[in-house]
Amino acid sequence: MDIVMDILTNLNLSLNHLILAGIGVSSLFVVFGLAGLFAGKDAAVRRMQGGSLVQAHGADFDLVQGDDSDPHGLLQAFVPTSREERTKVGKLLRRAGIQGKHAIRSFYAFRTLIGIALPVLFVAVLALPAEVQAQLNIARWLQNITWLNSLQIITALMVLGFYGPSVWLRLRIRKRRQAIEHSLPNALDLLQVAMEAGLGFDAAMIRVSHELAQAAPEISQEFMILQLELQAGKERQAAFMDMADRIGVEEVSAFANVILQSNQYGTTVSTALKRFSTDMRLDRELRAQEKANRLPVQMSAVMALCMMPVLLLICLAPMLIRWINMFG
Repeated sequence: MDIVMDILTNLNLSLNHLILAGIGVSSLFVVFGLAGLFAGKDAAVRRMQGGSLVQAHGADFDLVQGDDSDPHGLLQAFVPTSREERTKVGKLLRRAGIQGKHAIRSFYAFRTLIGIALPVLFVAVLALPAEVQAQLNIARWLQNITWLNSLQIITALMVLGFYGPSVWLRLRIRKRRQAIEHSLPNALDLLQVAMEAGLGFDAAMIRVSHELAQAAPEISQEFMILQLELQAGKERQAAFMDMADRIGVEEVSAFANVILQSNQYGTTVSTALKRFSTDMRLDRELRAQEKANRLPVQMSAVMALCMMPVLLLICLAPMLIRWINMFG
């Protein structure tokens, strides 16, 4: 014990800081233990219990796939063993535009790293000498922190580090979806112009993806992935449906259905695109008018809350003044 105290003294660390760090690490292992307990059964256990074979469909033959194999060794500490959970996270990553072989593992590794780094950084800041804390202008913030406050801050930092990347991922998906919705009409116009100039549909999509690489990289990436999947031998219907499912935008799903129905019934794709672009612009105009028509109703409540107290004060103030003068 004396040797440990000598080491802590040489490192300018107190026993309280060491205990605090131990509590933080123990809490982290408890969180991962509970996550592993509710993660689901192992793949080997599921195979031994038996089950029906699932026929492959278009989503199983994506050209750009994440590494969805069962984690082994140390990876089981932060990557869920449930294949359904990994598939769900992989779908969210693809919607966010994050492609790669080890995208799922990297995402969970980043969550674990941030969840450990933030509490460790806080404990390291608490362990700094008083002179260093004064130089960094943080001494006044740390001098009133108790043990209970420290445990609360460490727990909050662990939760923030572990669930913060998930919130960031959903915000990125929403931002990317909005960017695709805004750039889709221009992409369809360029696609129609390219086809009317004599290019085929696939060649026109490749040309449009190159032209929009700087102005609209999101829709350009999706068009290029679609063409790469088609060139790799994927069925056209499966490729378009997977693109619509990957993006998650209703207008892209309608665009995929228009192209597939045009190929199925032998109609001109250029004419179908022109009609679809007109309907899409009309639909957007109607939605804009709907939002504009909702504004008076939404503003009436705000105006009532802000203006009614002032109006009552103006109307009742003279009467209150008279009462005060009469009965004062």
